[in-house]
Amino acid sequence: MINKKYVLLAGVIAAIAVQPAFAQESSSTTAKGWSGRDMTYRGYNYDYMDTTYVPRNRMKQQKKFMANQYAFAAKPRNMWEVGVKFGQYNVSGDVPSLMLWNGGTYGLGFHVRKSLGYVFSVRADYNYGIAKGLDWQPSLGYANNTAWNRFYVGQAGNGSSLDQVFYNYRTEVHQLNLDLIGSTNNIRFHRAKTGVSFYGFVGLSGIAYQAWVNALDGSYKSYSSQFATIYDKYFKSNNGQISYADRNKVRKELRDMMDDTYETSAESEQSVRRASIFGKKKFMVYGTMGLGMQIRLAKHWNLALEERMALPLGDGDDLLDGHRWAEHTVKEPVISQRTDALSFFSVGLNYNIGRNSRSVEPLYWLNPLDYAYTELNTPRHMLLPDPNLADADADGVPDQLDKCPSTPAGVAVDAHGCPLDTDGDGVPDYMDKQLITPTECQPVDADGVGNCPCNPKCTGAVQTCSNIPASIIVFDANSSKIKPSTQSQLAVVAAQMQSNPTCKVVVIGNGNGSKIQQQRSWDRVNAIIEYMSEKNGVDRGRFIFQYGQSGDANSVMMRSATEGEEGPITVPPPFPNLKK
Repeated sequence: MINKKYVLLAGVIAAIAVQPAFAQESSSTTAKGWSGRDMTYRGYNYDYMDTTYVPRNRMKQQKKFMANQYAFAAKPRNMWEVGVKFGQYNVSGDVPSLMLWNGGTYGLGFHVRKSLGYVFSVRADYNYGIAKGLDWQPSLGYANNTAWNRFYVGQAGNGSSLDQVFYNYRTEVHQLNLDLIGSTNNIRFHRAKTGVSFYGFVGLSGIAYQAWVNALDGSYKSYSSQFATIYDKYFKSNNGQISYADRNKVRKELRDMMDDTYETSAESEQSVRRASIFGKKKFMVYGTMGLGMQIRLAKHWNLALEERMALPLGDGDDLLDGHRWAEHTVKEPVISQRTDALSFFSVGLNYNIGRNSRSVEPLYWLNPLDYAYTELNTPRHMLLPDPNLADADADGVPDQLDKCPSTPAGVAVDAHGCPLDTDGDGVPDYMDKQLITPTECQPVDADGVGNCPCNPKCTGAVQTCSNIPASIIVFDANSSKIKPSTQSQLAVVAAQMQSNPTCKVVVIGNGNGSKIQQQRSWDRVNAIIEYMSEKNGVDRGRFIFQYGQSGDANSVMMRSATEGEEGPITVPPPFPNLKK
């Protein structure tokens, strides 16, 4: 049974630790919930569209999910948990246990844990324990216990007054556990994440133990006279009945009187065969179960409070505390009807092993509803038909939108696929011998030359940025190469910008579903600006660089900047070392 002081200690630790855990969650919600200039919602746990978290053996499922062929994202790669623990180790048997602060009883251990999913995980756990016990009442039923009857006058069965013995023991235990753990409070309907995880577990324990008793003092003499003195002081005059307070006094006087040698091997079943790897220790298999609570300290760290019980399977063993004989007044020995069990109450510190860039936290810390709620709040994974963008005249405008489907090759076209007419005189630019004819000089002749005297107005038309219409540049999937049809479109935009030297153009790259899409969006915008600068002679300072916007991930939009609109000429690449 767990001492009340442990329960109080656990409550205090939990109250202190929960506050920073939940404070951390509320602060990280704002920081991680939204990202980028467009405030696109990413989710609190991780970006489920990001393939860097998906291991190779589950990439097939992730690709189907990304292509809208399967409704469920692949399970991400998640971290391992390792931990150490320390606490109270007890044997629940015939002799009352001593507490940690009353005689050196303790246990320590370490474990490795791996998540199987959001609810279940497995854990390999090793514990080493020293359990001690000391009885507050005397005993006469030790005649059959070989650890005591060699040094004390045992029960003769004739009612004679014999030596009093106060049972004690020291047991060393090596315990290897394999646990199946279940935790469910990470599934949250009204909160993104949890700061405290409650869990239960069942499993098997392999236990190797050896017990000793402290029957002799430092001179290898029995404690008969000292035991008799304590018996006479507390029991003889009270017919064996003492108060609860006197029980603690008895145990304190016994601890002060005895040394700490535990020099005598406790009784054991001599017929049991022991494997050589365990030495003199007896090996058994127990069932194990328990409850625990973890308190998040940081993404990689958490504090754990846990109670483990190891219970015998089948007939079990009644010698973990070195005693199995019940009190009796007849010659026939009586074995106790109970078997011994083990318990370990511990406080542990756990650490999650793994890189944040490749692995998420163990799944029992993540909320599986995060994906569903995120998608409902800001849909990104929509089912769209594969685009059919046939372009017979290769002018960059799909046939479905092309109002001039037979434009000659290499001719600059507008957004409708018709040859560009910068000055609006009815003569396409590729045939116009006077590219910019003032309005007052129109109508023009067949060559696009206006009919007006030469004056300052002949030098060019009134320039307005609205003369640069919006256009969409379509790239091949997984490519940032400028295609021939794209070159024609860019030549048109270059001519428009040269005709409007005071206007700027915003180049907007789409694609923000993953790190790869964001980097490719940047590559395409950069490729367009470099091409316009190097091939068409347009000053880089006349472009505004934008990337990573929502929209068709294989397209880039170009539009004239609004009056007063400013922006960067270039920006650093988001993921320059990302494998293409």
